[in-house]
Amino acid sequence: MPMFIRKILHGLYLSIAKLVVKFSPGARHMVYAGSGSASQLCEHIARTGVKRLLIVTDKPLRDLGIVDQATQALASTDITVSIYDGVLPDPTFEQVAEGAAMGKAQNCEAILAIGGGSSMDAAKIISASMTSDESPANWVGFGKLKHEVLPVFAIPTTSGTGSEATMGAVIKDAATHEKHIISGGTLLPVVSALDPDLVAGLPPHITAATGMDALTHGIEAYIGVWERGTRKEDARMAVKLVFENLAKAYHDGSDKQARDGMAMGAYYAGLAINQVNVGNVHAIAHQLGGKYGIPHGLANALVLPHILEFCKDEARADLATLAVLVGLGNAGDDESTLANKFIQAVRDLRTEVGIPDQSELIKREDFEDIVKLAIAEGDTYPTPRLLDRDSVLVVLNQIAA
Repeated sequence: MPMFIRKILHGLYLSIAKLVVKFSPGARHMVYAGSGSASQLCEHIARTGVKRLLIVTDKPLRDLGIVDQATQALASTDITVSIYDGVLPDPTFEQVAEGAAMGKAQNCEAILAIGGGSSMDAAKIISASMTSDESPANWVGFGKLKHEVLPVFAIPTTSGTGSEATMGAVIKDAATHEKHIISGGTLLPVVSALDPDLVAGLPPHITAATGMDALTHGIEAYIGVWERGTRKEDARMAVKLVFENLAKAYHDGSDKQARDGMAMGAYYAGLAINQVNVGNVHAIAHQLGGKYGIPHGLANALVLPHILEFCKDEARADLATLAVLVGLGNAGDDESTLANKFIQAVRDLRTEVGIPDQSELIKREDFEDIVKLAIAEGDTYPTPRLLDRDSVLVVLNQIAA
């Protein structure tokens, strides 16, 4: 399809999205933050009158005792707890069905997600599946959930996805390996807890990948072309907090101040993308995760600087502003110079936290399939520049070892 037609369709798509959002009902959301906030959230759940709670998490977190640590305040309540710990990285429709079946069998009234983005995303779709017999495949896209869902509470144990602050969930088709997004206001967690005590033992490589995920969210929300709400302010806060704290948290996982800063950075980034969505980095990274199982944060980190180079002319002013924000220059300096400094700073941060430039998992024989899917997904985002075949191939050739 010619680029000028794609641009027209892209503009039409964004106009429709803005109209849909304008008339969509608002969603309530609150957050507890700081040391001990997980206990505060559990106490809050008890005050709501919930008697049967489904915890959605993964087995490693349960085996490590993180789930028990996060929910110790529930022990003194009369809440009956069931635990579904079958979530794996990049949750599938099958895992959602398993979790929903357990929740229905135990007559659970609410869901508590404990874990990274995979657990929180799975919990959201499980909450919708427990109140409907419809296939979640029918909800792929925005605003297709028309029924009431169970309330979801969230305790993130990584600082990256921001899923605790978004109304979207990513789910993978195990047969095709494609990742799909289900989004709707009712999927927004009603209350979240950002507790740095639960991420103190996070391994450095996960700290790095999830932190770069948060940075990607902040940057993509900031340079996007959809002006909405507080996305600029939230995105700036996210970028600043990640630049200030990610390397510290990576080098010293016990640094509670850095962990707290990263938790807040990921949360602000989630707030930002919840308003305006993501961009071309995700359009490519989702294909890498779906096809090769590359963790989402790592996939974003591989792609991010290359996409910033790709849209540097269109996003020059925004990139220059971010450069000033993180101390790379002064307002009034040459915008091109500042934009280049910011892109280099992203590369330098990625290197400092041990993330490579390339992945041996990416196969050149898959490039054409990845290109097709990435372009189609990118056309649904408020990006400053649309992808094309050549631009995606440039990125893939640079990140494939």
